[in-house]
Amino acid sequence: MTNTTPLDVATRYFDALGRGDVPTMMGMLDAEVTWYQPGRNQFSGTHRGVDGVGRLLGAMMTVSEGTFGLTVEGPMMVNGDQVAVPVRFAGRRDDATMDMSGIDLLSIVEGKIVAVQLFSADGDAEDVFWGPSEDSR
Repeated sequence: MTNTTPLDVATRYFDALGRGDVPTMMGMLDAEVTWYQPGRNQFSGTHRGVDGVGRLLGAMMTVSEGTFGLTVEGPMMVNGDQVAVPVRFAGRRDDATMDMSGIDLLSIVEGKIVAVQLFSADGDAEDVFWGPSEDSR
């Protein structure tokens, strides 16, 4: 996998995500991946390692009652080992909905995603959807 470009890796990652192929998607993460979740909600902060990211994504699917989804919204942009991807993400739970644009910034080294930074178009609305952090309760 070391002979693939960052764009190849990002493309395969988002293709797997779009198909709901979680094992393939998770397999593209470095064992020590660092995931930076934005905002001031229960999921915000830094999540480390494949297990930590897996717990995060599982909890997000639980809170969103299995509806959370993400699609690529435009061309992927490459700068060295980083790939910026315009995305749209949405979900619903109870009587709350979320649907907004964002940017996922992947750092890719030797064919593995070593860091993921997420940016949301409306952080306040995302915070409301996911619910308050433990610190703000």
